[in-house]
Amino acid sequence: MKILAIALIVLGIVGLVYGGIGYNRQTTILDVGGIKATATEHKTIPIAPIAGGLALAGGIVLLMGSRKRSA
Repeated sequence: MKILAIALIVLGIVGLVYGGIGYNRQTTILDVGGIKATATEHKTIPIAPIAGGLALAGGIVLLMGSRKRSA
């Protein structure tokens, strides 16, 4: 349970700081004979700030709950 709490806290912080996951996608624009033209597109998968906040809050709640049980 403690590992899940720490993972949620880390994911929540990353979601709040970066606001999304970015990646590059390479597409072929032109392919004629031996000539090939490609373009790199930068795409972002947005993560709502509320999702990052909820993950952070859930991780803190789980971490505090696991400390009370072990004490």
